[in-house]
Amino acid sequence: MTEYEILFTGHEEFSFNPQNEAEEILQNVIAIVSTPKFSVPLFREFGISQELLDAPINEARAKLISEIIRAVRKYEPRAEIKAVKILAGHDGRLNVRLKVGVL
Repeated sequence: MTEYEILFTGHEEFSFNPQNEAEEILQNVIAIVSTPKFSVPLFREFGISQELLDAPINEARAKLISEIIRAVRKYEPRAEIKAVKILAGHDGRLNVRLKVGVL
């Protein structure tokens, strides 16, 4: 299993032409974590819940970690979340750093 690190800052770029299976899996993880739940027509459960937007930081962290692990496990079983770090950005936003194992 190879491990990769992804930092989500809200400005992720998508590659519509992955060069190999690992890139495809990582691209899928980026899509899952970057997509707000209920925003995809006919696939409303896809993505991450936005209910925690105004929650206290410690509560938001715990729920976001749980939500990321649940969503990646459900929609991209070839990826395994090894670690999740929630970081406070300078702009007040939460940034997410994932360590992802690709099976």
